[in-house]
Amino acid sequence: MTVDELWSLHIEVSKLLQQKIRQEKLRLDDRLRQLVSASRLYPLVSPKYQNPDQPSQTWTGRGKQPRWLAAQLKLGKHIDDFKVPPRIESRDAARPPQPGR
Repeated sequence: MTVDELWSLHIEVSKLLQQKIRQEKLRLDDRLRQLVSASRLYPLVSPKYQNPDQPSQTWTGRGKQPRWLAAQLKLGKHIDDFKVPPRIESRDAARPPQPGR
């Protein structure tokens, strides 16, 4: 083959490869969309433990213990020391009583 023929073959192969890559990306994008829509949504779990030094750091009690909690437990503290205080769920319980009711 001549250099020109090889160059033409190279261009043709490059175009075919780009086309195949585009098709494969579209196929994978469709598959990803299917997987995302089929994924199970887990319910929101309220935090059960809270770092008293940084209240924004919380833990639900599921999975691996956070570093701040593990460090405190190594110092001899108990996990119950970090429990989040119970919240009043009912709006009526938080309201003061109305006169005449």
